[in-house]
Amino acid sequence: MTDAIRYEKDHDAIVVLTIDLPGQSANTMNAVYRDAMAHVIERLEAEKDSIAGVIVTSAKKTFFAGGDLNELVQATPDTAGDFYRMVLRIKQDLRRLETLGKPVVAAINGAALGGGWEICLACHRRIALDEPSVQVGLPEVTLGLLPGGGGVVRMVRLLGLEKALPYLLEGRKLRPAAALKAGLVHELARDREDLLVRARQWILANPAVAQPWDTRGYALPGGTPASPAVAQMLSIAPSILREKTRGCLPAPEKILCAAVEGAQVDFDTAQLIEARYFTELAIGQVAKNMIGTFWFQLNDITSGRSRPAGPPRSRVKRLGVIGAGMMGAGIAHVAAAVDIQVVLKDVSLAAAEHGRQRSAALLDAQVAKGRMTAEQREAFLARIQPSERDEDFAGCDLVIEAVYEDRALKGQVSAAAERAAGAEAVIASNTSTLPISGLAEAVARPERFIGLHFFSPVDKMPLVEIIRGACTDEQTLARAFDFVQQIHKTPIVVNDSRGFFTSRVFATFAQEGIAMLGEGVPAALIENEARNAGMPVGPLAVSDEVSLSLMSHIRRQTEEDLRAAGQAAPEHPAHGVIERMTGTFQRAGKAAGAGFYDYEGGQKRLWPDLAKHFGGQGDPVPAADVRDRLLFVQALETLRCLEEGVLTSVADANVGSIFGIGFASWTGGALQFINQYGLGAFVERADALAARYGERFRPTEGLRARAERGDTYR
Repeated sequence: MTDAIRYEKDHDAIVVLTIDLPGQSANTMNAVYRDAMAHVIERLEAEKDSIAGVIVTSAKKTFFAGGDLNELVQATPDTAGDFYRMVLRIKQDLRRLETLGKPVVAAINGAALGGGWEICLACHRRIALDEPSVQVGLPEVTLGLLPGGGGVVRMVRLLGLEKALPYLLEGRKLRPAAALKAGLVHELARDREDLLVRARQWILANPAVAQPWDTRGYALPGGTPASPAVAQMLSIAPSILREKTRGCLPAPEKILCAAVEGAQVDFDTAQLIEARYFTELAIGQVAKNMIGTFWFQLNDITSGRSRPAGPPRSRVKRLGVIGAGMMGAGIAHVAAAVDIQVVLKDVSLAAAEHGRQRSAALLDAQVAKGRMTAEQREAFLARIQPSERDEDFAGCDLVIEAVYEDRALKGQVSAAAERAAGAEAVIASNTSTLPISGLAEAVARPERFIGLHFFSPVDKMPLVEIIRGACTDEQTLARAFDFVQQIHKTPIVVNDSRGFFTSRVFATFAQEGIAMLGEGVPAALIENEARNAGMPVGPLAVSDEVSLSLMSHIRRQTEEDLRAAGQAAPEHPAHGVIERMTGTFQRAGKAAGAGFYDYEGGQKRLWPDLAKHFGGQGDPVPAADVRDRLLFVQALETLRCLEEGVLTSVADANVGSIFGIGFASWTGGALQFINQYGLGAFVERADALAARYGERFRPTEGLRARAERGDTYR
């Protein structure tokens, strides 16, 4: 067990503990670590009279990755007692380290997140390698957990409640310079040798040290919860937090409780409080949902499972973007951010330059915040070349079309770009709805045509949906996948279909909300219940953002395409409401200044006349039905995409539904929502919704069969 943490004493009597768990690419707080740490702590205590101090470092590229999530997801109410005692054991060993009576330094040679940062916090000095790969922080909240190894207790005592809470509640991760400025690390080192030299020098210069919270006269920075300033902040914090989480995410609320309650008691009691809240979260379903999707399934995607294995890795050096509107300019921006040369083309040079100015505005904000220098801003903008000529696409590895959702226009600009860029270039469309196989008919080499569906705003949304057309070859798919990862986005790969995956599912959410409005359900109830369900924004508000006129245009384009194919276009109860809004009332959405909401004077509020025009006389719809209709309709459409082969994995379904559509994160994604609901119970509830609100809620036969087998979606 001791090989997992090497114990080496040098000529200055300084012990270097090097964490190097065997058989793992990263160190985690698993059973091997726990046994090894207990062993070295006992040895340190036995030999403390003959040692000058301790340095804690890592043999891995990362310092320490945190808790063992494979163990965490196994925790259940039946094993809660054992789990709680295991957590206390981790805490006790770190407490023994920091109260050893000898100086202890964390030599942070790689990312120290979660449990890794908790180890660092238990050290008296924290020295970090000044490299971009190094990050520190406590991101547990993003997995439905709280820092359970003393992170809440020590961060509060180090920074005070007001300064510590943002790191704990938001899971902020900091690079070395930012961590130094925030007071989380004490100094930075140039390289690994410098890191260890600085650690040794500090130990020799500070033979008698203690943590601030273990010194006589210590006072909580900023004041205790009883002090007026902190009490005022805490009086409104729960309501602000509740407004953000809507009660769907228990971790932020438990973090606030652990922080405030722990700040009012001694250190050891605060540790017990933290452990109890941590255990409560770990055995809960929400944490299991989020860990499964945001860790295991996301890692499955980013590891390249959907990428063809044959083609070699590639990088885009020169990118062409057609259309300098919000989407095109956003794509140009994220590409230039990773040093790709971009040609941004529009119908005129002025229009292209206007798109480039969108990047300038984003960069100005970065300069104002001190995150970028004026020189870096200019170098960034220099990588975006405004253009009105197709000829400027010469030499581009990839050209992405991002123009209006019109089949003829997309075909025209894609063909022209292909001729200019050359035979080796990949041509992609950012279409959100039009089938890629049909758009590929406009180009000479359909095997090099693919869909790259970005989400707005491009600089913030983490997902890109890669759509493989009927003719798209393996090399093109691989190159598209590599490009998405090159610009630091998460790629999901789907097969061709009208609306693909994300747009199909998003449409069900928006249309269900609009349909309920047409039934007479109050608009405020629809919007509030969407938020209560965990959706980031209501269906009426998001429809305004997308534009009701665009939704109407897409429907007409769909009807035209289906008629040409000899098929009937599906009807939906939302269609009549959309046509009345855009036609009768001339309210096309936010960009037009009026939609389901009014947008006057910078204020946004529901249009008061909605009730007059769409009030119904039918039976009231219960709030629970409103909430379930919005979630169930999306889950069922996601399931249809999987059964039709549009989606090829459960991981793509869950990650894509959250990152692309904003499906409620507490569920772990649209298919995990079905899993955690229970397939049998989900079928029963869906049948009840179908009986009352329409066949769109009817479960598929595949779902019924899986429920009968007692199976889940994995």
